[in-house]
Amino acid sequence: MLSGLVTALRTLTVLPVPGKDTKTFSSSLFWFPVVGLLLGLIQAAISYAGYAAGWNELAAALVVLGGIILTRGMHVDGLADLADGFWGGKTREAALRIMKDPDVGSFGAVALSGMILLKWIAVVKLVALGAFGFIAAGVLLARWVQVLLASTLPYARSEGGTARSFVKGAGWLHTLVTSALTLSFLFPLLHFEFYPFAVAVIAALAAGLIIGMLSYRKIGGVTGDVLGAVSELTEVFVWTACALYGIIGG
Repeated sequence: MLSGLVTALRTLTVLPVPGKDTKTFSSSLFWFPVVGLLLGLIQAAISYAGYAAGWNELAAALVVLGGIILTRGMHVDGLADLADGFWGGKTREAALRIMKDPDVGSFGAVALSGMILLKWIAVVKLVALGAFGFIAAGVLLARWVQVLLASTLPYARSEGGTARSFVKGAGWLHTLVTSALTLSFLFPLLHFEFYPFAVAVIAALAAGLIIGMLSYRKIGGVTGDVLGAVSELTEVFVWTACALYGIIGG
């Protein structure tokens, strides 16, 4: 059972973890919300430290950069590959081939720059509002949406790939368990308030729906790059939506 947690931590973070990996990699998906909560709390703590020091802009930059470092840059790499493949490849085969190329093209560079800028802007506002729970919520929900896509869409590469072992065997039980865990973690993070809870969940689902539909239409399923990209987009959507909520209704 705990071997699934070991695999989830090793997959999603740079943190050194003792123990053996699970034999069934899809079982590690059950632990994604736990890892998301851990990462979210770390990033929220970073933002609080910057807020206490009176430098909100630096705090936001450290949150964004900290997220990249803590995940070994895996998710931002997925976003860049997805942008290059989806907008540079006219056919399914071309898109998958470009996504496998380790080099970052112009579309990927634009996507990365825009994502980092949007994250920084949103987190600056959240830090200024003292909304540290929203920062953790975005990270948590991003890992939940990864599970939703892995559980509902097929693996796109017929020849296999790094994420195939996670997607193979994933199904409704993974969706059910991770949804229950995520929502139970999320509610106290947002001080048991319904409207912030609803805003965060709707924003996360919107990000998952956009990437999921685009990915299914373009390549017929998901890859590791798609799961990384949806994590990044979910954080952007949740942080931006929550910042707007804080401005308008907070």
